[in-house]
Amino acid sequence: MPRPPRSPSSRPPARTARPPVPRRVAKAPPAEPRLLLLNKPFDVLTQFNDADGRATLKDYVSVPGVYPAGRLDRDSEGLLLLTNDGRLQARIADPKHKLPKTYWVQVEGEVTAEQLRRLRDGVELNDGMTLPAEARQLEEPELWPRNPPVRFRKSVPTSWLELVIREGRNRQVRRMTAAVGLPTLRLVRVRIGPWTLGGLQPGEWREVPARL
Repeated sequence: MPRPPRSPSSRPPARTARPPVPRRVAKAPPAEPRLLLLNKPFDVLTQFNDADGRATLKDYVSVPGVYPAGRLDRDSEGLLLLTNDGRLQARIADPKHKLPKTYWVQVEGEVTAEQLRRLRDGVELNDGMTLPAEARQLEEPELWPRNPPVRFRKSVPTSWLELVIREGRNRQVRRMTAAVGLPTLRLVRVRIGPWTLGGLQPGEWREVPARL
């Protein structure tokens, strides 16, 4: 006996073809790559806009189309790189390239050889062990006065360190010094890879060749 024909409602729905996934196209480098070195002042955000009206890079850099390559905390000072070249920005900011970053750090307390050794060996933080750092004690460097001034306790001495790290964890230097018993009072970045402050005062910037 022949089977009755299926009703239209009993037929399986036709498969619809999925739209093709667009391939990501690498962004072409800018026609004129630019790289700026800025001495970021204390209490300035590493961004160009802020809904709360706080100081930002817009107050110091009027060059269109450049963006920070990496970050520098609001309460830290010193060298910040800005570029309009996305590939250069990634090479500078990505920790996998391990660009050395040099900081001068004013800490509370007198530095001991044991504390320097711990920083050089790597410090256990809540997000894991840091890579070994280069660490040495400094005489107080000649820097611009911070505004507002550093608040410290008159009964407790302070010291200066030079730290060179090759990672980019959040507030890493401050956490490292605190972990060895040396709370950071002032933090100034003076070098990133081959680039240095080179006499720039807070809020000043200069342009250099956009290459690494």
